[in-house]
Amino acid sequence: MNTPADGTAEHAHTTAWIASVLRTRIAAGELTPGSKLSEEPLCAALGVSRNTLRQAFTTLVGESIVTRIPNRGVFVASPGVAEVREIYRVRRMIEPAAVLWGELTPQVLDGLEAIVERAQQARDSGSVPAMADANQALHGAVVALTGSASLQELMDRVLAEMRLVFHSMASAPDFHSHYVDRNVTLVKQLRAGERQEAAEGLRAYLDEAEAELLVHLGAEQDRRSGMGQRAG
Repeated sequence: MNTPADGTAEHAHTTAWIASVLRTRIAAGELTPGSKLSEEPLCAALGVSRNTLRQAFTTLVGESIVTRIPNRGVFVASPGVAEVREIYRVRRMIEPAAVLWGELTPQVLDGLEAIVERAQQARDSGSVPAMADANQALHGAVVALTGSASLQELMDRVLAEMRLVFHSMASAPDFHSHYVDRNVTLVKQLRAGERQEAAEGLRAYLDEAEAELLVHLGAEQDRRSGMGQRAG
C-alpha cells in the first residue's frame, strides 16, 4: 500500500495509538480525574512530537475523557451528572443487545465465569480497585460478544469515562460490592441459555447503578457547594 509522502497516514495512525494508550491508562485508573497531562514528559515517554500529542488530546477532548483549559493545559476530566446520564444511555442500548444476540461459545462463557470469580475474590479480600477492574472487564467482555470492533471501541471510551466516575465513589466503597452477585447471576443465566432474562436483569442493573451514581454525585455537589459557601 502506498503512503503519502508527507507521512499523513503514519501521523494519523500514531495519533490514534497515543489516544488509545492514554484512554487505556485512564480506564486502568493510572490517570485520575483532575490530573494534568503535561506535554513534555508524555512526548518523551511516548516518543512523539508535541503536535502529534496535541492531536491525540483533541480526540480525547471530543470523547469527554480530557478537558483543555486555555492557558493552563489539558486535564483528565471529572464527569458530572450530564456525563453519567450519557454513559448509561449508551450502555443501555448496547449491553442488553449484546447479551441477547452476541455469540456465546463455551470458551467465552468460561472467560466470563473467570471474570466474576475474580470479582468475588476481590470482594472477599476487600479490594475495591480489583472489584472495579473485574466489573469493568465483565462489561467490556459483554460488548465483545457482538464481534463488532466499532462497538468495542465505543465501549473502551465508555469504560474510560466510567473509571473517572468511579473516583467520585471513593467515599462509598460498597458501590461495587453489591453488583458482584448481579454479575454472577448474569453469567449463570447466559450459561443456562436464558438470554431474555439476562438482558432484562442487566437493563434493571444499569438503571439502578445510574440512579445510585446520580444520587451520590448530587450529594457530593451539594457538599462542595456548602463548603464553598462556608469558605466565602
